[in-house]
Amino acid sequence: MSGNAEHVPVRVAIVGAGSIGVAFAVVFSRAGWQVSLYDPDAQRRSAALQELRNCLDDCDRFGLAGESPALVAQRVRVTDSLADAVDGAALVQECAPERAELKRELFMQLDALAPAQAILASASSALPVSLYASELPGRARCIVAHPGNPPYLIPVIEIVPAPFTDASAAERAEALYRQAGLSPVRVRKEVEGFVFNRLQGAVLREAYCLVRDGIANVEDIDTVMRDGLGLRWSFMGPFETVDLNTRGGIASHATKMGPAYERMGAERGQHDPWVTELVDTVDGQRRAVLPLDQWAVRVRWRDRMLMRLRSQRRHDVEPWPPEAQETPDSVG
Repeated sequence: MSGNAEHVPVRVAIVGAGSIGVAFAVVFSRAGWQVSLYDPDAQRRSAALQELRNCLDDCDRFGLAGESPALVAQRVRVTDSLADAVDGAALVQECAPERAELKRELFMQLDALAPAQAILASASSALPVSLYASELPGRARCIVAHPGNPPYLIPVIEIVPAPFTDASAAERAEALYRQAGLSPVRVRKEVEGFVFNRLQGAVLREAYCLVRDGIANVEDIDTVMRDGLGLRWSFMGPFETVDLNTRGGIASHATKMGPAYERMGAERGQHDPWVTELVDTVDGQRRAVLPLDQWAVRVRWRDRMLMRLRSQRRHDVEPWPPEAQETPDSVG
């Protein structure tokens, strides 16, 4: 994830110096890129570099900085001029608040100011780029690039083109984010919330309902996630999890558990049964990744991964509250 000699350094502009903007600055500077960070708020501009350095120092503590934090931080400059920030940029990463009208105005400026070949990418958490870039002359280069939070620790980034986005722009964006050490995922249709927040939203909706219905309290639910589902989901997705939970794989799981999940969904007003054609599609994609004759070997791999996680938790626990000399600002 550090600066790599095999890549030509990329110039990138980040628009918005809030927590996500600073986190992207960590990602890109750690990759060896030259970063211009813009924010219209003078207070945010004055705080951004110290926040960046705090993040880099913490990364360095765990061997994740790649180079000395001071050297990495030198690649980032803060500017009070949007035109200056985007000058010469191959990628413009917009990190403004989640308001369509604000993004619409900002993208109009970016389309006018940024180099013609620059990718204009929004870090929007839920709003598709069609809502605020559809009228732009340069709309073909506009996409959503929604990161995990913080992106310097959670590498997935959703690439969400609009119907008007040029395919080559989306491909270039994927290549750039991959070069920066992220894990791009192409979202094939625009939909509010994309994939990340629709999955997270489904869990949160049920969690809120369980509290509302008096079935479990907040700490109980967090415990189930932290010490149950979350352990497996930290290195496997939900499809692989249930695929390995049932001998015979995901098709067998759907036969055994599908009716119960259908009833649970209907109880919440969502009737989406796992019909045969859908299960066949999912099963086919899983079997292309893991043939059934390798299932038992993969199960043993899963168990070893869980053992490794449990062992690390036992021997390497971060104290909470943080040490007395650390303040919220000092720990990023």
